[in-house]
Amino acid sequence: MRRAALATLLGLSLAATTLAAAQAQAAPSNPALADLVQLKNVRHHQNNLQKISDANGGNRAAGLPGNVITVKYLADQLKRAGYKPTVQEFEFDFWQEVSEPAFAQTAPEQKTFAPGTDFQTLQYSGAGDVTAAASPVDPGATGLGSGCEADDFAGFPKGRIALIQRGGCFFSVKADNAIAAGASAVVIYQLPSQPGPVAGTLTKPYGIPVVGPTNAVGKALVEQAQNGGVTLRVKTDTFTQKRRAANVIADTERGRADNVVVVGAHNDSVLEGPGINDNGSGTAALLEMAKQINRLKPKQLRNKVRFAFWGAEEEGLLGSQYYVDNLPEAERNKIALNLNFDMIGSPNFVRFVYDGDNSTGGSTVPPPAGSGAIEKAFHDHFASEKLASDQSPFNGRSDYNAFITVGIPAGGLFTGAEGIKTAEQAKVYGGTAGKAYDPCYHSVCDTYGNVDLKGFDQMIDAAAAVTQGFALSTLTVNGNEFARRQAPAKRATPDHLGHHATR
Repeated sequence: MRRAALATLLGLSLAATTLAAAQAQAAPSNPALADLVQLKNVRHHQNNLQKISDANGGNRAAGLPGNVITVKYLADQLKRAGYKPTVQEFEFDFWQEVSEPAFAQTAPEQKTFAPGTDFQTLQYSGAGDVTAAASPVDPGATGLGSGCEADDFAGFPKGRIALIQRGGCFFSVKADNAIAAGASAVVIYQLPSQPGPVAGTLTKPYGIPVVGPTNAVGKALVEQAQNGGVTLRVKTDTFTQKRRAANVIADTERGRADNVVVVGAHNDSVLEGPGINDNGSGTAALLEMAKQINRLKPKQLRNKVRFAFWGAEEEGLLGSQYYVDNLPEAERNKIALNLNFDMIGSPNFVRFVYDGDNSTGGSTVPPPAGSGAIEKAFHDHFASEKLASDQSPFNGRSDYNAFITVGIPAGGLFTGAEGIKTAEQAKVYGGTAGKAYDPCYHSVCDTYGNVDLKGFDQMIDAAAAVTQGFALSTLTVNGNEFARRQAPAKRATPDHLGHHATR
């Protein structure tokens, strides 16, 4: 080797050593997950989800190619990050609307309602063409329990169409009660506080038509039924078939396996669009958290973190329910808590935190003990950043429902869906009052551009910070504190053994 070449190599080696030392000095000794999870990388995942949707029919819905490729993408990314992901497949009832539905008033006067604007077909509605008189079900309940009890249908005339207001229980409960009472079709109309028609799922296939009009349409029909009667036509053309979907689950190698923090987001979209906010926002943030969390120091990752990408959420929370139902009790008991991130990038956002202590009274299931502490952790994070936050009812509308129904504490974040932003919220968070938090909710325009980047970045930071906090300790949630290593005690001498000494 020539002396000049050797000198050059020595110089390069010295420069590399100096650069490595500088980088090591600049790197934080205790990195924060919120700093490691960068918005640009999360957006990269969202862009890939958009590309998958674009190339596969315009959606990533369970049972269709776009979701199959999404599952493959998640599994591949996790493998590249050093995980050994499990793809947990399960069978479900795939549902699709074959042709445009019809909903009309035929007497005492004729009036036709527009699909998509005045009403929508609920997912898992059966096919049928029914013309019959309509009867309101417990109209005085104002949505707080209308149709939720069999007694609500006392005296309901068999063969009629049931007019039921949304609220108080799952759509499937209302439909089950209506069918038991002899209804030929079900109309579940929207709450006064919600815009547009009802866009919901019945969670299982039905044999009769079920549609969801706007509050204005529903109220007008109830008034007509109470003042002389009203006859309606409800026509739906739907298709149901058994298909397969999948959860993707990956555990950190480090951390206690008997005190697991499950962090989840659903991997599917609706049929109508690519779902880049719902729930590409949660999916992308969770995936990047999984890729970065192993850069934390050992003392920062004391509890195992399980990243779960749930399948078929839009079909009725099916993937998360399947997972919980099929966990042996011993494994279920090892779960300390569940964090859920479903829609965290809404363009007209509010920083909502699930109401774990049920202070708003909107919970359909009493939140398990510890859920309030999870809520507080998120509010405390936002307060530390001098950011306002609000509460979102713990109403079972997302994948945390499977966990809280078996007593596992849960919490999470949400930036709003079809609800309307109030003037007070607009003053605090910006955006537009009187407009939906996500005007593209469950529609074709839920694309890569359907995200408020500033709000999304704040929610990503909150998700990462609270996940890291519980990866360190779940003391406030389940009383489980990591046992700190202590210096060995000095051996006692006979003089110091006290009155229990035996020698």
